[in-house]
Amino acid sequence: MTALNPDAELMALIDRIGQHDEAALRQLYDKTSSKLFGLAMRVVRQRDGAEDVLQESFLTVWRAAGDYRASLSPPMAWLGLIVRSRALDFLRKRRAERTHLSDEYDELGADALPAESGNPLDMAQASEQAWALHQCLNRLEARQREVVSLAYLRDLSHGELSTQLKLPLGTVKSWIRRSLDKLRECMNRTAA
Repeated sequence: MTALNPDAELMALIDRIGQHDEAALRQLYDKTSSKLFGLAMRVVRQRDGAEDVLQESFLTVWRAAGDYRASLSPPMAWLGLIVRSRALDFLRKRRAERTHLSDEYDELGADALPAESGNPLDMAQASEQAWALHQCLNRLEARQREVVSLAYLRDLSHGELSTQLKLPLGTVKSWIRRSLDKLRECMNRTAA
């Protein structure tokens, strides 16, 4: 960036990106990514998530650079707004995934917990259902059982599980999905 007007160089790069100049995107990334990554980290508070946010942000810059108007905002403010928006999208998506997963888990275990613990018959049924859930969990492969247990008992996100267990994110997601399907089938069989 020039010492006199750092915004001028960024604006020129954004204009070139608007014309699909890949080299300009690389230069813009090199000049701004550390600051933008810091912003993503402040919002997301997770390194993997912040990296995803930064990548999504630069994809957005690639698509939207032609619409950038310097008269409306300085380039770093525009870039910061994009990063902040992608970070908030990331947090909303993660919250929705956790809600969806906990809803599925709640459906599996809802019958195992009595509404009021005063009735001995309800307690006996809850105990049977808890035993059935335990048996169904034991039918899962050890690593899949570990992933499901960590996801629900420690409330870890897919990304956190992937990092902690050193597994690819896709593997974690598919193991959880398949494990919940197996648990649902097993619980339905034992309830019948």
